[in-house]
Amino acid sequence: MPAISILVHTKNEQLDILACLQSVAWSDDIHVFDSGSTDATVAIARQFGAHVIERSYGDNKLPYGGDEAGHRNWALQTIQFKHPWIYLIDADERMTPALVKAVESAIASPGDAVAFRIHRHDHFLGTWIKHVTPSPFNIRLFLHEKVHYERLVNSITVVDGPVGEINEHFNHFPFSKGMSNWFDRHNRASSSEAAQIVLNTNSRASFSVWKAFFSKSINERRFHQKEMYYRAPLRPVLMFVLLYIFKRGFLDGRAGFTYALLRSIYEYMIVLKVREMKALQPGIKDEVPQAAVSS
Repeated sequence: MPAISILVHTKNEQLDILACLQSVAWSDDIHVFDSGSTDATVAIARQFGAHVIERSYGDNKLPYGGDEAGHRNWALQTIQFKHPWIYLIDADERMTPALVKAVESAIASPGDAVAFRIHRHDHFLGTWIKHVTPSPFNIRLFLHEKVHYERLVNSITVVDGPVGEINEHFNHFPFSKGMSNWFDRHNRASSSEAAQIVLNTNSRASFSVWKAFFSKSINERRFHQKEMYYRAPLRPVLMFVLLYIFKRGFLDGRAGFTYALLRSIYEYMIVLKVREMKALQPGIKDEVPQAAVSS
């Protein structure tokens, strides 16, 4: 049994939580960090035998409803984990037996790595969409004192030390609750993204093309790369072309085309909401917004 603690972030995940917990049942320290579920998520987790921590997520004083990074940091700083290594998993994700063996090997001989990126296989319309997803890696295994989160929405993982890579994958089912749920979640997310962009526009964060490509800090590079992206014209079209053509999403068939189209629709929702928010704030000039990623 790998000496790894499990952390699951949940909110209204009754359809997915049981299968998720079953995939990490090998751990003797499973924590479900629930953000105010109103369905059976908490009951299912407790019945399974997981430690359940409940904390309300949201602050009406913030323009987008809550500080996601602060919420995640609270979990890492407050929960009493049994083991120093943590595997983070979402309710719509599943560990594979091969991945369990790989993470056990990783923590047995981590070298100087304090965290590990792991391959993600996204599934849509009954198939693995191998090419069309924007990023095939996620940091999921880490020493909890070496990680913190930044950014109020769609928080980014900041690692204090070297990051290794595990070649095995976990499975991700982002459409497991149906298309209506996907649109509902992305409608809320696009509002949060738009509010973050307008907030960053007001702060007038600096931007450097040089740092976008040559900064030694991966987080700084990402910040300035996102800044370039948010300055780009026709961003929804650009997203479709990047995913479907340059990432070869066409090789994923109907699922690849549909996913690329959905992502471009999501980008257009953000664009429209930024315009709307700026129209309600006459002090903001109608300029291309700053990147929605914390530096």
